[in-house]
Amino acid sequence: MVAGSPDLRQLVRDIPDFPKPGILFRDLTPLMRDPDGWQEVIRQLTVVCDRLQPDLIVGIESRGFIVGTALATVTRLGFVPVRKPGKLPWETVRERYALEYGEDALEAHRDACGAGGRVLIVDDVLATGGTAAAAEQLVRRLGADAKW
Repeated sequence: MVAGSPDLRQLVRDIPDFPKPGILFRDLTPLMRDPDGWQEVIRQLTVVCDRLQPDLIVGIESRGFIVGTALATVTRLGFVPVRKPGKLPWETVRERYALEYGEDALEAHRDACGAGGRVLIVDDVLATGGTAAAAEQLVRRLGADAKW
């Protein structure tokens, strides 16, 4: 963190037992509402992005779109949305995965990532890592190399 920048942890709200008992949800909406905090988050993510040197940013639905498009804009990279099934209008590839409280799937357009491209996957939630792992598998099936 840069001297004089906000304490980011203070801008994250803890919500116990959401979406079900035993889960501690970390709500980023107060952080997103704070312009200095949000700018610091994107600055820190830009440092990571510069180190990894991806060709594209992939954001997982839905708040990953917020984080991912902000990062893609600042780094001047393309953005690829990874969505829940049935939300994309063209030919898709699907990856199913287990959640800590159920099962789901992700989709991306068949031509979303170029073969051999380097992709940075971003989201706002990391619970068991299942969603990010599914996005990584999906990107790899599309021919790209994924980092998250």
